Amino acid sequence: MDKRKAENIRVKGSIIKALFDLMHEKSFSDITISEIIRKARVARVSFYRNYDSKEDVLLTLIDDILEQYRSTIDSNETYCYSLQNVERSFEYFKKYGEFALDLYRFGYGSILLEKLNRFHEEIAGTMPNGSIEKYELYMYIGALFNTAIMWIRNGAGESVRDIALMFCRTCRIPCD
Repeated sequence: MDKRKAENIRVKGSIIKALFDLMHEKSFSDITISEIIRKARVARVSFYRNYDSKEDVLLTLIDDILEQYRSTIDSNETYCYSLQNVERSFEYFKKYGEFALDLYRFGYGSILLEKLNRFHEEIAGTMPNGSIEKYELYMYIGALFNTAIMWIRNGAGESVRDIALMFCRTCRIPCD
């Protein structure tokens, strides 16, 4: 990796960490870009090279995580309805659990859920509005999101495998 790319990754990581640290101290609406760059120890131009706004920091992070996830899904699977993809989903929720919980706690869970909806719609392909399949997709995403948030909130004591098996049995997804 070249130096510029490595430095940009470091800058983005510093900005993200600074924003989340500040969100623990005050409401999102009270946080300024100046506070973020001061806490991140980056230049204002570095912030605006990567983001349009503080909201864009959150949206870009969610998009980046979903793109990482997309690169791991098995396209041979029947879309998302497999134990393997459910397990992978819980692995990602566990890996990014603190971030997901912070968004949820600070009232931004609906943004994360909406991004998950759009992401899964893209993968599933075109479905007519109001179709049973589309409602099934939303049920699946909502159940997965809610289960993952509660699992992480409770300390993720169950293994990824156990929580994925429970989810698949409950949603009648084949567990083999």
